This record gives sequence, C-alpha cells and structure tokens, in this order.
Amino acid sequence: MDIYSQLEHNLAQRINRERIISQQDKCLAYGTDASFYRLVPKIVLRIQDIDELLYAMRCCRELKVPFTFRAAGTSLSGQAVSDSVLITLTDDWRKHQILDNGDKISLQPGVIGADANKYLTPFSRKIGPDPASINACKIGGIAANNSSGMCCGTAQNSYQTLDSMKIVFADGSILDTSNPQSIETFKRTHPDFIGRIAALAQDTKSNHELAHLIQHKYRLKNTTGYAINALVDFTDPIQIIQHLMIGSEGTLGFIAEITYHTVIEHQHKGSTLLVFADIEQASQAVSILTNTPVAAVEMMDGRSLRSVADKPGMPAFIKHLDLEATALLIESHATDHEQLADQCEQILSRLDDFNIIESVPFTTEAETVAGLWNIRKGLFPAVGAVREAGTTVIIEDVAFPVEHLANGVRELQQLFEKYDYSEGIIFGHALDGNLHFVFTQGFEAQSEVERYGQFMDDVTQLVAVKYQGSLKAEHGTGRNMAPYVELEWGKQGYRLMQQIKALFDPQGLLNPGVIINPNPQAHLSDLKPMPKADDLVDRCIECGFCEPVCPSRTLSLSPRQRIVLYRELQQQRRDGKQTAKHLAELFNYQGIETCAATGLCEQRCPVGINTGDLVKKLRAEKYPTKQDQAEHFPLIARWTSDNFATSAKIIKTGLSINNIMTKLISRKGMASMVNGMRKLTHERTPMWLAEIPPANPHKLPMHTLDEAASDRSKIADVQHKKVVYFPSCVSRTMGSNTNAPSLTAITMSLLTQAGFDIILPKNLSEQCCGMPYKSKGMDALGDKKSHQLEETLWQASQQGTYPILMDTSPCVKQSLQLFSKGLSIYEPSDFIIEHAAEHLTLKPIDETVMLHVTCSSRMMGLESKMLALATQCAKNVIVPEHIQCCGWAGDKGFNTPELNQAALHPLKAQVPTHCTRGFSNSLTCEIGLSHHSGIPYQSILYLVSEAAQ
Repeated sequence: MDIYSQLEHNLAQRINRERIISQQDKCLAYGTDASFYRLVPKIVLRIQDIDELLYAMRCCRELKVPFTFRAAGTSLSGQAVSDSVLITLTDDWRKHQILDNGDKISLQPGVIGADANKYLTPFSRKIGPDPASINACKIGGIAANNSSGMCCGTAQNSYQTLDSMKIVFADGSILDTSNPQSIETFKRTHPDFIGRIAALAQDTKSNHELAHLIQHKYRLKNTTGYAINALVDFTDPIQIIQHLMIGSEGTLGFIAEITYHTVIEHQHKGSTLLVFADIEQASQAVSILTNTPVAAVEMMDGRSLRSVADKPGMPAFIKHLDLEATALLIESHATDHEQLADQCEQILSRLDDFNIIESVPFTTEAETVAGLWNIRKGLFPAVGAVREAGTTVIIEDVAFPVEHLANGVRELQQLFEKYDYSEGIIFGHALDGNLHFVFTQGFEAQSEVERYGQFMDDVTQLVAVKYQGSLKAEHGTGRNMAPYVELEWGKQGYRLMQQIKALFDPQGLLNPGVIINPNPQAHLSDLKPMPKADDLVDRCIECGFCEPVCPSRTLSLSPRQRIVLYRELQQQRRDGKQTAKHLAELFNYQGIETCAATGLCEQRCPVGINTGDLVKKLRAEKYPTKQDQAEHFPLIARWTSDNFATSAKIIKTGLSINNIMTKLISRKGMASMVNGMRKLTHERTPMWLAEIPPANPHKLPMHTLDEAASDRSKIADVQHKKVVYFPSCVSRTMGSNTNAPSLTAITMSLLTQAGFDIILPKNLSEQCCGMPYKSKGMDALGDKKSHQLEETLWQASQQGTYPILMDTSPCVKQSLQLFSKGLSIYEPSDFIIEHAAEHLTLKPIDETVMLHVTCSSRMMGLESKMLALATQCAKNVIVPEHIQCCGWAGDKGFNTPELNQAALHPLKAQVPTHCTRGFSNSLTCEIGLSHHSGIPYQSILYLVSEAAQ
C-alpha cells in the first residue's frame, strides 16, 4: 500500500468516503483553480467541520504528506493548487455573526464576500476588502491573500481591518485571538513559539535598514511574501501572529474564523469619466487627486479603452480615441446628497488646469454609473474573449510609487512591444499606484515559455529594482512570483520570511512551493494546458466565478469543472488514449446527466460562457439534427410530439390513478412500491414523491377570438382589455396538491377579476413550448413544437397586438429564445406588475412566506419584479440564501432526484417555524421545493389572488 492509499484508508476512519476524492479525473476537475498552473492532487478532501480538519491534518502529519487549503479557487497566482492533498470546504463553513450593531462581523472561511456585505446592508456597513471576484471568492481566500480591490486601498484591507481570528496551526493547536482564555492557553502550551515571535519582532525593529525598507514597501499596496510589517507595527506576539496570517496563502496555518472591523457603506455615490491626452497628464492628475475626497480612481490606458469600444453601452467617443489617450474613472462617496455635490465640485476644481479631451460628467444616476464601471469591469473579459483558443489569459498586478506611475506605465507598454504582446492592456487602482496588466499567453511551445520567462524577468527588474515598487499588490505571491520574492525584499527580508515559514511550519507540509520556493524556475513549471475542446467553451479561463450559482456543484461538477474535464476528454481522444473511454463514461454522469443546463453560469462568467449550451449540444449529439431525420428519435418522443393531446390525457389518467392508489395504500406504501421498482431497475424508472399533484380537474373553455368577444358581456366591469392566456402543458395536466383550485382556474379567475377578456389559443391541448424535447437534446422535435406554438400565439394575439401570459417561467424563457415574431410574452409576476396590478387592489396577507425565484426568471432579469410583487402581497417574504436554481431541470427531479436534493439542500433550515407555505412560478419546480422544504409551494398567482380578495 503506497503512502496515499494508506492516507486514504486512515482518513476514511473519520471522514465520509463520499467526501474523499481520489479518482484521478475527478481530482483533476476539483484540483483546478483560476491560475495558469496545473497540479493534480492525489486526494481532494471536502471537510465538513473543524474536527474533520484537525483529523485530516493529523493524518497528513503522521505520514509527512503535504496539504493545501482552498476556499473558492479564484486566486490567480497558483497559491491554491497541489499535487498532494487538497483540502476544500463544504457549505457547512458559511456561518456569520453580526457584532456591535454592525461595527464588526465574524465570518467562517466559506462565506462568500458578497454575502458578508449583504448581511451588513441593514447597518449601512460592509467589509473593507472589495476584490473584483467578491461575488465568488470566499472570506478564507480574501484573508489568506490579503485581497483588496477598487475602493479598498491600503487602509481597508484585511490586515488593517482585522479584529480577531481563530487559527489552526500546523501542529493541530488552535488559537482564538478573541478569547482571552484561548490566548493564555496558547501562551502556556507554546512558550518557545511565542518567544521566537517576540525575538523576531525585536530583531526586525533593531535592524533599522530592514525596518525602513518594510515601512517604505507598505506605503504601497504589497502582498509579495509574508506580512512582515506585522513585526514592525506590533509588539504583542498574538497581534503579530494573527497579522502574519493575513496574506500567508495557507502556508502558515488555517484561518477557521475571522472577525473584521467593518467600514461605512455610503449611500450617496457619484462617478465621472475623464479622458486625458496621454499617460503623463493622467498620472499628474492622480497625484492631485490623492488630496481630494475621492473613494476610487481607476486608470485605463488607450489599449484598454480600445478593447471595449465596441461593447454595448460604451460612450460613443471611446471609438475615436487614439492609443495615447488615458482615462480616469473617479468615484466619490458621501453621507448625503449635498455633501456629495460639494465633493464632486471640489474634485473637478482641482483639475481645472488639465486638458480633459473627453468626459462623462459626475453623475449619481444608477444606470449611467453602472455603465461607467462596466467599462472598467469589462477590460479583463475583453482580452479573454478575443484570445486564440489554446492560450490563457494572464493578469498580473504591480504597484509603483505614485510619483513614478507614468514612467511605469510607459515602460510596461514598451515591454509589451518588446515581447510582442500586442493585445496587452494596462489598468488599475491609480491612487495606490497599483496597475494590472493583462495579456494572452500560450505554453505549448518551449519558445513561448521562454518568452514569458524573459518578459517576467524584465518586469520584475523594472518594478522591484528600478522603481522599488511591489511585484504583487493584491493578487498574492503564489507560485508565479515566489522566485522573485528575494529580488524585491533583498537577502535580509527574504531570510526573515524563511524563518517565519520554518517557525510556523517546521515539517514544511503547508502548501509547499508557495511564497517560499527555492526553485528559480518555479513560475515556469507545471503550466496549465488549455487544449481546444469546443467553440462554446474555449474562451473559459477557469476562474470559477460561475460556481456559486451552479445547482450541481455539491453533487457532481461545477461549470468550471465540467469544462476542465471536457477539455481533458477531447485531448485524450485526439491523443488516442485508452483512458478516453473511461473518462467519457465518467463525464456522462458527472458532466452531462447531472447538469441542470440553466445557463445561470453565463450571468457570472466574465467572458459570457453558458456551459449549459455545451451540455445541451452533447445531449443533442445522440440524435440527428435535421428535421427530416426525426424518425431516429426514440419512438415515445416522436409519438408524444405527434399526439400531444392524447399524451396529456394519458398523463392525467396516471396522475389520477396515483392519487387514488396513494389514498388506498398510503404514501408510505406508494413510496415503497414505486421507489422499490426504481431500485430494481437500477434507477431507470422515475422517483415517486408524495408531493406529486393529482390531475387538473379544471375544464378550460375553448375560446376563439370571436367567442371571447361575444363573452364580454358576461364579465362585470368590462374594460375591454385582452390577454392571450397560454396555460403550460404542465399546468393543464397537473392540479393542486393542497386542495386548492388548479393553477389554470386561479389564473382565469384572477384575470377576470382584473377585467381582462381572456383569449385561449386554438388547439390548446396540442400546444407545447418544446422544452421537454430540447432539454433532452431532441432539438428537431423541440423546434417543431415551438414553431407550432408561435404560429398559434401569433394568430391568437392578432399578430402580436395583445400580450401573452404564460403561467410558468421556463416556458416564457424558452419561447423568448426561440420565437422570431414580435410577440409580447410575460411570466406571471411580470404580467401582473405591468398589466394587471393597476386593476387589482392588493392587501398584503399577514404571513411570512417563502419565495423561490426560478433560474429562468433570474435569466430573464425578473428577480426584483418577482420579489416586489411578493412583498405587495405578503407582509414578510423570505428569499432563501444560496439557492439560485432548484435543480428540477425539466423532469430530472423524477429521474435524477439527487440533483434536486443537492440544489435545495440549504432550503429546509431556512424555513421559519411559523411559515407554512411558499411561492414560485414553475409548477414542476414547486414539486421539488415542497418535497425538500417541508411546506407546500404554489404559483405566485395564488398569493396574488389571495391578496386581491
């Protein structure tokens, strides 16, 4: 038994085997991070709590096996990859506590940065760090990398806003710096450690040359190496220890909890974009702005502006700027509108002497402000989107003293030209002299590796030697800059860092190769291949921004991991490897079958990739794509498509039989019988759920346009408003599981109450949006049904004259994507707000209700409308955290129920004891929501109907 087999055996004594991953292909997927390095771990652990962490660390220590901690894996410099043991966190590490009325917040390392700010919103506070990845990165990574961001500067990063910390050291000991008893215990059990920390601090302070260098370096943003400024800033060893942990990238210990001093989140903000003729004038303006009330000053060079000039919403003048032009995006924050206006005037007055060639004046208008910041946020994706397939995007960040900013930019541009990085752009946080430069690089040829190595040699000489700047301002040292730490800090500073590493980690097991690395070529080793796979995903930079919204990320794979495995599969096929067949089998379940294909990942992806499109394409490859080859689809699919009304009747009969049988033999008996059959068939038959509704008993009238007109006289207070109502095939088939009227009956009643003439399409029983077929890859059948429905709705709406209400949101999204005619299609919340609310008197019910916003509604940008409608209809509305999609995904709730279970795992714990029901806008989703929440879910139209009574 080799050492890793022994380790796996030992780990399994205390950790669930499902969370011990050793299969190589899975380790490849789970082991990939946002950097351009690839190390494949032998074992990936998904640790549930601190006891498991301590046990895993002990097992590794006993066998002298190195291990690496990872939070979200959004780091860019190779600090979160391992070829040994990778320790990751389950969602159990997301607890938080608000302290001192929001002045402090205590956070576990699994909390996403944006969630921390959401918890602080009622207090008008936020955490100081604001990295660009804040919607995906986690607190553990933010602290371990001392991440900062656009408005953070050097005053509000983790180092400066740290209050206390719970640390797990390499030997398994724990220090909670918020707890005096823990501190005293640690001092008693680790006297030598405490003494050596104190001695290092004293020696550093006594070394005036080194102390002066440290003070100079930390005037700038600096994350190169360890935070040795702690040895100068503090005398208390406990304070020194916890501040050394900031930016240590998992090489000194594990941050199990951190408490921050929060900062003010100003409600009044104004932004302006000013364009200068060249970098020199822009840099001089930055020097002036350092003494004005600015919160952020973002610099963008001419190539940066050129890269986004053709993007939607950009100011027209950007297209006409030359490459010498340099822009400053300036933001100011204030406590009230008057103060903000004064500050904006003050800022501009200080720039009166400059020639500003173009500008967007200071504005507080939300849409314009968002547009301005989209220029800045779009720079990194702009390079990533146009790179050659097979190359990666590299983003580095350095800091120059502000007085050398112009020269630094000029000489970086010259290095781009010298090494033929013509696409390279430069932008950054100008107030701090912090510049990001982005370029594309391939590593397949040795000549390309050498080019990159020579470029980095020149960059480090320029920044660290010539201008005494920071080689890493906020992205962390990682592996990429580890060979240059000594160049920046000199022999004395580097030796001090080596002493710190040896003191905290005497066995050298914690994240080896990061920060302290004796290999001068470490930054050119273990480079990540980016093989071509498919045009749909080749632009993926594996950043991981997509992961928080993926419903399958805790079950099988996230979008990033799917792409990693698919790239590997395609490469193995090209290489003719025998292992390709095995990987294809693995990927079929992990990558294809358990993907909900919602497309939510596209909303988070900086280069706009929808991994669901790839999965749908792979599903469709099972079938011919031409319409005239539809006979090759499964017989049942072709039959249901051609006989849709009969199919619906059969399903309704089945639902009725299920309802009768459940009453006769009980829910338990039905579950035992049907789910027992599922086991016997190796899960080839559907799962039975108690929440399956009965058949819809409501008889829909077969209105035509003429019939609808003749029925107007039957409706009280007729205002001659017309709406085409298309009940989805699901709502036509399924009734309510709560003894309430069916959705079709509720919808018809509500529309009548609002004074609408209701037009039902002809041949309604044959109509379907096509989603049941397209979701399984049978595109020809799906397109056929969609086209049929479009023609029917075109006629029913008098060629698009009348609005069309579809009662389930997935049908709306599908139709909006596929229809080509000018039809106005609405899902329930959108229709009520836009057309019906003014004709209804809504009185909120005195209840707490749950609200699930479906993934289709999110994709259509209707989240705020749905929440607004719910709050008009109920006094307290709860939208549960960490659920972006329920994972029902068509019929996967029946056939792949583990996806629905994984997606809704956090739901039940968030339902208050006094809450008895929830609402959404997709009937099938509501089955899974009811099953996993313990309360019934219905369409939001039920809530509207009740509030309108």
